[in-house]
Amino acid sequence: MTRTSHAALHLAVALDGAGWHPAAWREPDARPDELFTARYWTDLVTEAERGLLDFVTIDDSLSLQSSRHVEPDERTDQVRGRLDAVLIAARVAPSTRNIGVIPTAVVTHTEPFHLSKAIATLDHVSTGRAGIQVRVSVRADEATHFGRRTVPGLRIEDLATAAGQPAAGRSAAGQPTAGRSPAGQPWVKELFDEAADYVEVLRRLWDSWEDDAEIRDVATGRFIDRDKLHYIDFEGAHFNVKGPSITPRPPQGQPLVAALAHATVPYELVARSADIGFITPGGADDARAVLAEIRAAQASAGRADETVHVFGDLVVFLDGDPGAAADRKARLDERAGAEYSSDARVFTGSPAQLADLLEELRDAGLTGFRLRPAALPYDLEQITRHLVPELQRRGAFRTAYEASTLRGLLGLPRPANRYAAA
Repeated sequence: MTRTSHAALHLAVALDGAGWHPAAWREPDARPDELFTARYWTDLVTEAERGLLDFVTIDDSLSLQSSRHVEPDERTDQVRGRLDAVLIAARVAPSTRNIGVIPTAVVTHTEPFHLSKAIATLDHVSTGRAGIQVRVSVRADEATHFGRRTVPGLRIEDLATAAGQPAAGRSAAGQPTAGRSPAGQPWVKELFDEAADYVEVLRRLWDSWEDDAEIRDVATGRFIDRDKLHYIDFEGAHFNVKGPSITPRPPQGQPLVAALAHATVPYELVARSADIGFITPGGADDARAVLAEIRAAQASAGRADETVHVFGDLVVFLDGDPGAAADRKARLDERAGAEYSSDARVFTGSPAQLADLLEELRDAGLTGFRLRPAALPYDLEQITRHLVPELQRRGAFRTAYEASTLRGLLGLPRPANRYAAA
């Protein structure tokens, strides 16, 4: 079925290792010997930019990848090990011109001052195309890297869905198999309240330099106007940060903040603190229900008039022949020793069939989609070279980049500095 689109959609890809299927590194066109090289990541992001995508996200964590979601495993037949996502982003951003770059950072055990200047720097080196995906950590092994807190002994089913981690309670199609309200919610809520404070500190530090704080006047010897650097004096339950930052205000004013959310508590984080939320609906009705929950929480947070994009996440196996996509997934499942499932809906089919699904979900209210290529580079190239042209034929996707910043691509204004005099 082909329909004429009435509204363009936004499109992004989530990059992780050799792809989101654990056996993807064994595919003939995979590059497992290059996973820890700059060239590999630059090639992927450059390919995404050829497809005119809004942005890429780069996955990261504070622990080795694991098939057990919130605890380590002993497997040696799957990719283990990562490069730092923020540093990858800083390396690839100057090699591109238009696409946004959003690395992932765990905010549970790290300090907002350090991350604020790293993302401000990324926005400078990308000339205004940076963002950050914040992630909450619920893993005990990650807590032991720092020794500052202990993690309660909660069950995987209590935490996986709530914390933005791959959830056990999903069918292969991505449909929830149990309710969305996790047990252990008081402790989970505390983590997400901490994440909201973390984002608030980031945003205040990005504003702690006014736009014209740098004078650079050689004749008078004045490089900065000290009156235009501001203490943020943040005092909260989780952080006390004086500021100001040591990095000038980013080109976008505020780099984009994103978060993955599967349940009520993280939906509230998206509504309170984020510019983009990634959700994992099983279908159009599910998407509408999640959107209604986020919009209600957004209104409660006093952000009803602000644009908060909500993107749907899907894992994709794409081929011109839908049967070939299904066969490829089956082959990878056999190599992995188990059928692949995900927190997100798993799609196998043709680019045209995926375009139909994206338009259906767009009509349910989603403003964009973040696709997770099952195998890299194959499924990424199916997105950029086949799905994008199909969407363009339907009038559902851009034919050229229309803005020079990530905020511009997403139709978001450059915010005023909260500390600047009126």
